[in-house]
Amino acid sequence: MAARVGVVCAHPDDEVLGCGATMARHAALGDEVHVLILAEGITGRDEGRDPAARHAQLAALKQSAQAAADVLGAHSVTFEGFPDNRMDSVDLLDVVKAVERFLVGRSIEAVYTHHAGDLNIDHRITHQAVLTACRPVPGSRVHTLLCFEVPSSTEWQARGSGEPFMPVWFEDASQTLHAKLAALRCYEEEMRTWPHPRSYEGVDALARWRGASVGLPAAEAFELVRRIR
Repeated sequence: MAARVGVVCAHPDDEVLGCGATMARHAALGDEVHVLILAEGITGRDEGRDPAARHAQLAALKQSAQAAADVLGAHSVTFEGFPDNRMDSVDLLDVVKAVERFLVGRSIEAVYTHHAGDLNIDHRITHQAVLTACRPVPGSRVHTLLCFEVPSSTEWQARGSGEPFMPVWFEDASQTLHAKLAALRCYEEEMRTWPHPRSYEGVDALARWRGASVGLPAAEAFELVRRIR
């Protein structure tokens, strides 16, 4: 039976960096994959940008997100537009309600989101909002909740400043890593040059290492929050 999968992330490109190969694998199996992007993903970098240029860049970033979703076979992408790298200025309840609307409106059963210990504040708030929205109350449809890693955020958190990422769930990316890398091409301006971890080479190396950790050519790694069977 096809599953209804939700990917809830802070910024455009987080969904691909965190679980792009797994999204493609779900789609190949016939599952419905829906993406929720909570923050704008661009305005925090340049406060001096004129409004017209800002609007154009935000529109281009949304187009990139839709193009990446098409590559991976996702059914939909939803944008909330919370302030980039300033989600701590928004009432958490507002973020939780946005996540709840997304989950309930699409009858989501499995959720992928950020790890609690990421360096980026928007990632941490997204994680908290998702856990709140997915609390296991009677009647909740969500039976699986997994947290992904995002290169240049998860591994950059200092020891003692946040929870370390300790994956226990691995998804085989041997047949879908190419789709993840192709989807990242849609976010060309967000990518960096090697040896930055958010480079094509860095993303490929991480997938190969996660795969080697469990005897696969490539994999994506996750922390399991909850699984109900």
